[in-house]
Parts: sequence; C-alpha cells; structure tokens
Amino acid sequence: MSEYPAPDSGALDGHLHRLPLRVYWEDTDAGGIVYHASYIRWMERGRTEYLRALGLNQRTLMVDGTRFVVKSINIEFRRPALFDDSLMVCTQCTKLKAASLVLDQRVIRGAEVMAEAEVLCATIDENDRPMRMPRNVRVRMALAPGGNTR
Repeated sequence: MSEYPAPDSGALDGHLHRLPLRVYWEDTDAGGIVYHASYIRWMERGRTEYLRALGLNQRTLMVDGTRFVVKSINIEFRRPALFDDSLMVCTQCTKLKAASLVLDQRVIRGAEVMAEAEVLCATIDENDRPMRMPRNVRVRMALAPGGNTR
C-alpha cells in the first residue's frame, strides 16, 4: 500500500499563516469568476490550518469537549478572482478573549487583496453551550506570532 503525501497545510510565516490554493472550475460561476461562497470555504480551511500550525488539532479538541464555531463574519469582496488563479489565504489572530477570538483573514493574488474578513469565533462545549477556551488553547493562541496585536 503506497502512502500519499499530506495536502499542503500552509505555514506560519511571521505573524501570518499562509495557505496557498488554486481556483478550480467548481469554485467559479458560469463566467469563470469565483463564487462568493468559495471565499468562505477557503477561509474556513485557512482557520483550520492556522490552528493546526499552532499545534491545535480540531478533532482532538472536539473529543476533549471543545469546539470552535463562527459567531460572526464580516467580509468585503474587493476584486474578482478568476478560474486558474493562484491565491493565498492569510490568517492571523488579532484579539483573544476568555471564550472567543477574532481572526483577520485575507485572500490575496500576489499583492492584490481579493477579499478580506473579520471572523469572530467562539468556543462551545459538547452541548452547544458557550464555554471558556481551555487554558492550553489560550496559551498557544496568545503565543502565536501576531496574537492580540490589534
């Protein structure tokens, strides 16, 4: 049985996590322009890989009774990304509280910002009730380059 390489999970680079991606037909509308919901999917991947880069595996957190949910997202679409573009999802923590965190996310093509969002994520328990973020999670988030910078 052959082993397949792990998908690119990006890298923590200074204060940002960077996740490269390519635009496929499935990400676009009939005109080859990226459909707005694709940005939200990509940003979700960026958040997951950001946590992974900090040593926080969401599956393990769930087993231990902690889940992250998006409480709100404020997104601005600046430029249209197109089929076959090479993009980067950039993610950083800008605010860390007892039971939530704020992430700034951008999808860029080279130096151009295609979309940017401020995402408020909250922690909930296995009964879908708000809970304090576990200490080990807060410590890793606080130590992240760029954590609590704004």
